[in-house]
Amino acid sequence: MSEHFEPGERHEAAERLRRAGYSEADVQREVTELEQKSTTAARIFDLRRIIGGLFVLYGVILTLTGLTDSDAEIDKAQGININLWTGLGMLALGVFFLVWLWLRPASAPAPPLPAPEDAPSE
Repeated sequence: MSEHFEPGERHEAAERLRRAGYSEADVQREVTELEQKSTTAARIFDLRRIIGGLFVLYGVILTLTGLTDSDAEIDKAQGININLWTGLGMLALGVFFLVWLWLRPASAPAPPLPAPEDAPSE
């Protein structure tokens, strides 16, 4: 089954699966599988990873450029090695984003499904 739903819609999706004739074990397995895929996608495409990675990459490039700048290029910037300082700043910001991602990873909160005996009677 290829149905996709957000964690907040899991009760409705579970009810649709039950009405379609799926057993309770199949419903639970399908809901769990889709939630795991959603959580994995949330971790992979977390903006902190993308932003942090790009800042680290560009920071490394600028830092290396700043380390190899000639005196003439530094004089153009009024004596400040702007590539070096900007690169170090970008590295620091990129590392901040990646540490933040490591300390507080993304997770999709999912309330538990109600048990079949807890379902309202019709």
